[in-house]
Amino acid sequence: MTRLIGIFLISISALAACAETATQQPDARILVIGDSMLAWHAVSGRAVPDVIEMELDEPVINRATTAARMIYKLPISGAAGLNIPKQYRAGDWDWVIVNGGGNDLWLGCGCHKCDRKLDRLISADGATGAIPDLLLDLRATEAQVIFTGYLRSPGRSSPIEACADEGDALEARVAAFAKDHPGVHFVSMTDIVPDNDLSFHALDRIHPSIKGSRAIGKRLATFIQDNRPTP
Repeated sequence: MTRLIGIFLISISALAACAETATQQPDARILVIGDSMLAWHAVSGRAVPDVIEMELDEPVINRATTAARMIYKLPISGAAGLNIPKQYRAGDWDWVIVNGGGNDLWLGCGCHKCDRKLDRLISADGATGAIPDLLLDLRATEAQVIFTGYLRSPGRSSPIEACADEGDALEARVAAFAKDHPGVHFVSMTDIVPDNDLSFHALDRIHPSIKGSRAIGKRLATFIQDNRPTP
C-alpha cells in the first residue's frame, strides 16, 4: 500500500510539473485549459497551444492535462490538473481556450447510457451544468472564451467510435449556449478529419497526431486572429 501511495504522489507531482504557470511567461495573454486533446505532444513542443503560439507569434500558457475531466472530485489530483476548472489561474487574459467533457463521458460511463452524465455536463437547455458554470466564470473575468470541439473519430479502428452521438449532443448544446452568451465562442472541429483518414490521429485512434494538433491549433489561431477587436 505504501508503495502504491508513493507512485500515486509521484504521478501527481509529474502532472503538476507539466503545467505551465503565468510567471513562466508573464506577457502571455492566452490561457489554455482542458484535457489531452490540448495537452498531447506538449513534451515535444508540438501540442495545440504550441501551434497557436507559433501561428500568432505570441506566448500561450498551456495548463491542459491528460485524462482531465470537467467533473472531478478527488482533491489532490484535481488540484494537480485532473479537474479542468481548477486548471485556471488568474491573469490578465485576453483569451481563454477550454475543452473537456470527453473523458467524463468515455471514462465516466463508457459512452453508454450517458444521458445523466451529459446533463450534468450541460443540460439540454444550456442553463445548468459544469460546462456552462465554467464558461460563465471565465467570461466574468472579461476574457474572450473559446470552447473547442473534439476531433471526430476517423471512422474505423477507434475505441471512441461509440461516443459519436454523445459527442455531437454535447457540442450542440455548447454551441447553442455560446450563441446566447456574447464573448463565449464555440469552435467546431467536426470537419477536420476526412472519413477513414487515420493521419490526424495518433496510433491509439483517440488523441491527435502531430498533424491533427497542427490542424486544431491553426483553426483556433485563425479564429482568434479574425475576432480580435480592431485597434
